[in-house]
Amino acid sequence: MVRYTDIRASNTLINDSTAPRIAVFVGGTAGIGQLTIKALVATGASVRIYLIGRKSSNDRAHVFMKELQSTNPNAEVIWIEGEVSLLTDAKRVCEVIKSREKHVDLLFLTTGYAPFGPREETAEGIEITLSLGYFSRMMFVLQLLPLLRQAEAARVVSVLGGGLMERPTSIDLDDLALEKPGRFGPIKSQMLSATMNTATLDKLAADSPGVTFIHSYPGWVDTGNVRRGFEPNSWKAWVAWLFLEPLIYLFSFSDKESGQRHLFLSTSAYYGGRGVPWMGKAGVNTSGKPMNGLFLANYRNDCTLNAGVLSVLREKSTEMIWKHTQEVLQPYL
Repeated sequence: MVRYTDIRASNTLINDSTAPRIAVFVGGTAGIGQLTIKALVATGASVRIYLIGRKSSNDRAHVFMKELQSTNPNAEVIWIEGEVSLLTDAKRVCEVIKSREKHVDLLFLTTGYAPFGPREETAEGIEITLSLGYFSRMMFVLQLLPLLRQAEAARVVSVLGGGLMERPTSIDLDDLALEKPGRFGPIKSQMLSATMNTATLDKLAADSPGVTFIHSYPGWVDTGNVRRGFEPNSWKAWVAWLFLEPLIYLFSFSDKESGQRHLFLSTSAYYGGRGVPWMGKAGVNTSGKPMNGLFLANYRNDCTLNAGVLSVLREKSTEMIWKHTQEVLQPYL
């Protein structure tokens, strides 16, 4: 068990030699991404952060960047506008980063929301929550993987549902786009995105031993994203504001604790042995070993295996998920 006191103690050891020097935050203009950036910048370390968000977040992002600059003059924050639910735009953003950097130390992914309305596709024909929760994330991973491999201790953190996997027997491998009648819904979309994140990151970790991969389940955090799943000003959005958001707030981690926990995920040698030194028992990867690979982190930052489901996932579904992923992403890679 990772105690919160140990997490905070670990984070106090972050400095210029242990901080991720080049970090890319996709979805960092609000919620967990923003909280983690604040925690990272507050360490005082010299970091360069690429903050990526939608055009509608532009004003809010620049206010946030001024706040970060006043907190830590050694931090450089670069804003890149991008509608990353579109794979063409995700690729464009990656090309900008690749033109400027020779390596990336941290790729932090938090885009997505739970859809409470009907199935909706992007202009590219991909269901929007699957694009944000999975396909766009994998686009960033695959595009930036060459730069991650050039770093001394690179890490990819995908915040969604680490350890929460749909049973392979319930996955319709012929309908990974959730197009069949009755197949789409908020739980189904989120669980499928989480399962595909785990399956693909598990595969990529095996092919990239020099990169640490973490799929995190953050628990309850009041990010405000629950309201995004409803049509603005609808009665459902009003109910979410009146009842669901106060309930989430009641059981959520505080903003500060969530930021500290995700900073720990982004920096600690507890995951894979590289990063801020960890003196206690190390976490184990999806192979059950205290070495680099993919780590499934629960809301307490502990590593979970879910070995039974994961072994069947590898055997029955991973290759089909990977094949489908390649088919969707190939036109944009």
